[in-house]
Amino acid sequence: MLTSGVILLAGSLLSPEPGLIFWTAITFVIVMLILKKLAWGPIITALQEREKGIQSSIDRAHQAKDESEAILRKNRELLSKADAESDRIIREGKEYAEKLRADITDKAHSEAQKMIATAKDEIEQEKRRALDVLRNEVADLAVRGAEKIIKTALDADMQKKIVNSMIEDFSTKRN
Repeated sequence: MLTSGVILLAGSLLSPEPGLIFWTAITFVIVMLILKKLAWGPIITALQEREKGIQSSIDRAHQAKDESEAILRKNRELLSKADAESDRIIREGKEYAEKLRADITDKAHSEAQKMIATAKDEIEQEKRRALDVLRNEVADLAVRGAEKIIKTALDADMQKKIVNSMIEDFSTKRN
């Protein structure tokens, strides 16, 4: 009996009834109007706001991309300028170092020449002093020897004149 009731119920649902169709359509329209008034407006507003938010995000992303590309170009320009500046500084540093090296070399050479000239002057002065001391010693020895030979004492000025005269005669004979 249960199976026959299911068949009757299924048969009645499958057969079109004009009253049922009418009330179903009216109910559908009423539900649609209620949904339109209560649900569609907020849903559509939410969707429009969501669309505006997405479009705003896309616009900001494009703007950020453009700004980042501009910053990248600017950074590349600054980097190339920095490279050029560093090359210039290195070149100037090398030129300055070369000039400084040349100046130091010139000063060292000049100092060496001065030291050599000073040393030559000192050597010449020492040579003169040594010759004067040697002359005096030779003169004293000669005078003592002459004094012993002739057994007479000559005064010191006379002795020096005689010795200097002898040395000069000796120097001129050698040349």
